[in-house]
Amino acid sequence: MVGFINMRAFDWKAGQLIMIALLVMVASFYTGTLFGDNSSSVYVPLSQQDVQQKQPPAANGSALASGVFTNKVDLTYRTVPLRIPETGMNICPLKYNEYIPCHDPSYIKELLPKLDLSRKEELERHCPPLSRRFFCLVPPPADYKIPIRWPTSRDYVWRSNVNHTRLAEVKGGQNWVHEKDQLWWFPGGGTHFKNGAPEYIQRLGNMTTNETGDLLSAGVFQVLDVGSGVASFSAYLLPLHIETMSFAPKDGHENQIQFALERGIGAMISALSTKQLPYPSNSFEMVHCSRCRVDWHENDGILIKEVNRLLRSNGYFVYSAPPAYRKDKEFPLIWDKLMNLTSAMCWKLIARQVQTAIWIKPENNSCLQQNALQNLISICDSKDDTTPSWKTPLRNCIAECATQNSLQSHSVSLSISRQKFLLDTIYWQDQVRHYWRLMDIEEKEVRNVMDMSAFLGGFAVALSTWPVWVMNVVPVSMNNTLSAIYDRGLIGAFHDWCEPFSTYPRSYDLLHANHLFSHYENREAGCLLEDIMLEMDRILRPQELWIEKDVKQLTSSDVVFLVHETTPLYTRAEQHRLHLQWIKVGENENNIDLLGDTLSSGVKMKASSQELEISLQSFSGIQSCIFSKTPEENRTSLVLQKEVLGYSLKRETVNVLARVADGILSVHR
Repeated sequence: MVGFINMRAFDWKAGQLIMIALLVMVASFYTGTLFGDNSSSVYVPLSQQDVQQKQPPAANGSALASGVFTNKVDLTYRTVPLRIPETGMNICPLKYNEYIPCHDPSYIKELLPKLDLSRKEELERHCPPLSRRFFCLVPPPADYKIPIRWPTSRDYVWRSNVNHTRLAEVKGGQNWVHEKDQLWWFPGGGTHFKNGAPEYIQRLGNMTTNETGDLLSAGVFQVLDVGSGVASFSAYLLPLHIETMSFAPKDGHENQIQFALERGIGAMISALSTKQLPYPSNSFEMVHCSRCRVDWHENDGILIKEVNRLLRSNGYFVYSAPPAYRKDKEFPLIWDKLMNLTSAMCWKLIARQVQTAIWIKPENNSCLQQNALQNLISICDSKDDTTPSWKTPLRNCIAECATQNSLQSHSVSLSISRQKFLLDTIYWQDQVRHYWRLMDIEEKEVRNVMDMSAFLGGFAVALSTWPVWVMNVVPVSMNNTLSAIYDRGLIGAFHDWCEPFSTYPRSYDLLHANHLFSHYENREAGCLLEDIMLEMDRILRPQELWIEKDVKQLTSSDVVFLVHETTPLYTRAEQHRLHLQWIKVGENENNIDLLGDTLSSGVKMKASSQELEISLQSFSGIQSCIFSKTPEENRTSLVLQKEVLGYSLKRETVNVLARVADGILSVHR
């Protein structure tokens, strides 16, 4: 009886706690007065906006400290020469809260007469000229919430952050996504795995190992998921420690990549059309297509030949689509064409079960050479593989299998010694620990990470024990090290930071940029520090981080940032971060750059159980600063221009929201 009373008391107390948490959340949204001074949660009535906008910008971020923002709401375009209002960067109108510059439907519509629609060229990147590029801060939706943290986010995200219903309506029956009150729920299904990705993944493991193992035992470590949808396939490969690059176009499947990123799963916008994908050759053990809406059999198979470029020897092409199993309509004809193409490429069909067919790429060139002699296939001319796959037209030919593909070969081609490679790895392990101390955040507060100038991927390797995934970006104007990054078991893409990245706003929790600004210094208009920082602001989530490290200069956005404070570029960065409403939250001196132009002397770091003493020549101290991207909820009250109270989500409020989310989720479990 006593136990019963205690249980009833516990239930009653738990109910009270949940109700209090809900009231706290509501109060924080509508009063903005919780966990801090009222000054940090500012409501700007329309009648006062003009007055505030005429005030001069506050020095040293005092406007940020007071919570008063002078930025105007105005759709502004990039000008040459660059002009930034004295009131700070303007804020784009609210309707542009999902603006992706190089995938802007209104601009692409103008280009349609010039595009090859039969090859779906409209789905590729089409960046507007500089004069057509927005130069204002992209706001969040009106009711944006700090994202639910991983691993809960794999299954649940806030509905208000991706408030689009089409996928739930047309794909709900296939268990892509369902609506659950304030949340989107992802059951883990897909078009060809309605009963869940785990069962489907195990079936693929059986098919690739003759019923003896799983995909990992089949030698699959990195997967390219074509037309990934909301990336549930990738999400359920993670327990196998398989890294997946998921991509899909911005098409009729509304905001599928945005859903994936909101869940905390690695993904980007891309399309197979007329150009090579921005990934290096021989990088994946598996390319997966589950109803990916790609016509592999068309145009002499040029798209499946791109798959061959990306697959490693003994890599698998998984094809789950109607031609693999249906005998009606045009599907048998499509299947015959696929078989002819794959046979010409010397792929071997190793399994065809249920609704899936799997081919394997050969490990030698003898079959290819024989087929080329019979004019069944064209072998590509020898090509310098150090050239990045960036805006490169597709090639209607097959490259011979690589005879050497190891980190040792990359060390030779990149003129990087084994010692320097080791030093890079050890250095970033130490540096990441240093960053985390400066940022003073919990592990679960960071999930989506981008290294904007990844070099050898040492930063990502150092994060491998953290619950994060890293998009390793190699700028196309730097040394092509992306193949080396993939050979380390990581994922990434080529990019040119003179253009915006192919992702949605508010995609990343942490941006890291090593020597990025100095690399793009003195470039043409569109590549200025201010342009890159604006793009960083677009793709960063509110209250999240950016780490910038540079011998000459730095900046940041919820960031760590190293620079000489006396350099002109640093001065520009410091001025512009105020325009962007980024807050400096910490600094530390005497970071050491082991691989840059200025090196330290007598530095000691531990390598496993050994202590590696590095004796290098000169030392130049550089300063590490952390900047915080101002919670964009403050901007929302301006963008909406409604007579409602604005609010600012502080860390305590975020924790309350997380607990409330857990309470909501427990109801559905």
